[in-house]
Amino acid sequence: MWAWTSRPPQQLAAWAALAKLAQRMGGPRGLDGEAEQAASAGEQPAERFRFERFSARLGPLFVDWSKQRVDARVHRALVNLATESGLEQAIADLLAGAPVNHTENRAALHSELRKPDNKCTAQVRETRRRFLDLAEDIRDGRHLGATGRRIETVLHIGIGGSHLGPELATEALSSFHDGPKVRFLASADGHAVSAALAGLSPETTLAVVVSKSFATQETRSNAEAVKSWLLERTCDSAAIAKHFVAVTANADAARAFGVAPPLCLPMWDWVGGRFSLWSAVGLPVAIAFGKGAFEQLLAGAHRVDEHFRKTPLEKNLPALLALLQVWNGNFLGAASHAVLPYDRRLRLLPSYLQQLEMESNGKSIRRDGENTATHTAPVLWGGEETNGQHAFHQMLHQGTRAFSADFIACAKPTHRLDDHHRWLLAHCLAQSRAMLEGDDAGEAHRRVPGGHPSTSILLDELTPHSLGALLALYEHKVFCAGVIWQINSFDQWGVELGKRLAESIHAALGSADLPASHAAEPLIGEIKRRS
Repeated sequence: MWAWTSRPPQQLAAWAALAKLAQRMGGPRGLDGEAEQAASAGEQPAERFRFERFSARLGPLFVDWSKQRVDARVHRALVNLATESGLEQAIADLLAGAPVNHTENRAALHSELRKPDNKCTAQVRETRRRFLDLAEDIRDGRHLGATGRRIETVLHIGIGGSHLGPELATEALSSFHDGPKVRFLASADGHAVSAALAGLSPETTLAVVVSKSFATQETRSNAEAVKSWLLERTCDSAAIAKHFVAVTANADAARAFGVAPPLCLPMWDWVGGRFSLWSAVGLPVAIAFGKGAFEQLLAGAHRVDEHFRKTPLEKNLPALLALLQVWNGNFLGAASHAVLPYDRRLRLLPSYLQQLEMESNGKSIRRDGENTATHTAPVLWGGEETNGQHAFHQMLHQGTRAFSADFIACAKPTHRLDDHHRWLLAHCLAQSRAMLEGDDAGEAHRRVPGGHPSTSILLDELTPHSLGALLALYEHKVFCAGVIWQINSFDQWGVELGKRLAESIHAALGSADLPASHAAEPLIGEIKRRS
């Protein structure tokens, strides 16, 4: 398997070539000489020349990276970097189920979850049948609550990847929603529990608890709170078996909680939480939209998987997006990356991608155990557009920080307010052009320097198929960037320290006295004196 390079990235010939190319990048446009020659010869505008060279369609997605600060030489050097890094072999290993998560000796086979029934493994096929059948039973009223009433609301209880993906999909595809209502509970804040349960009836509510270990503190505490709410109002312990579903690798713990065995759905150690939407974790999505829509979500992702598997690196879109991130972050100084969705239904996409990218690639240790000596994941942030234009875009246009950006829009809306949609798209295109070109005219305080690179991803329309393709595109981009940086994109050891510290602090907050061992945390005493 490990045909990937063992040499640090900065020792690769392509890395050195890119460093030299970065030094000669000048001006905000960064147009290559060939494009400028075509423009001066009257053949076609430089922008059109670059658009035709640096854009491509992938199923329902059109990806335009012509506003990135690349030219033909940079493109070749980036592809050479991918080749020297062993990316082709890494892609093959990932999709073949090799233990690419080397610190835990696990595969990362989320792509297996998207394969058609005649191509996936028996356990994936059987689990998919079970949770999609369950979704249809709930939608059609065959699965009833303990008192014989239909399920009207599904309360999804999870956190991190087991929460962000389903919530994003449910909101993004809201125009397809024809099943029970879906609410999400993730935060450890008691106010979140109260808000999630407000107005609900235990007779018509189904809780879906998602936790691989069935011991994640926030999820388990929230599940216990919802269980108490149910028991207090029904006075029937048997009701738990009708009103709780568990998606977990710890079926014994779920059954001890009270979940009926038929409603325990498996998770596997070869699927990380942030890659789990495609599994039984996506049950609330299937309940909201139906089996057919969920299968289209899988089909869109699988289409990108096949492109990722078969396409040479120079045209492989996930690989190219990863290489652009490396170029912007490691050579052009962009320490942050803005995700700017020009569609309100995708307003949760920045939050979803924050976890996908920063938990995956927020690492400083290479596969060989040495420090990276290079920056890895940028700070990823963003917000709903055009709201952001009246909030943080001022900093983007005239601030001092280098950044890159993704603009995401849909060519066709589901509403009939055509002029609204034309304005939305006009703002999207205008902002990406303004970020690159800037404006040198006028007084100094009016000038916009430009030079900020961006990629635009256009969905034909927002459907289950196109959403699946979009999310899979980003998933594979993250893996490719991790390979280039030589880090493991599939572990998350850094989050464990805070969890360990929280255990003893929780005990101290609940004790009668302030333990001497927590004298180093004076806020414990302040909290105890005021609570």
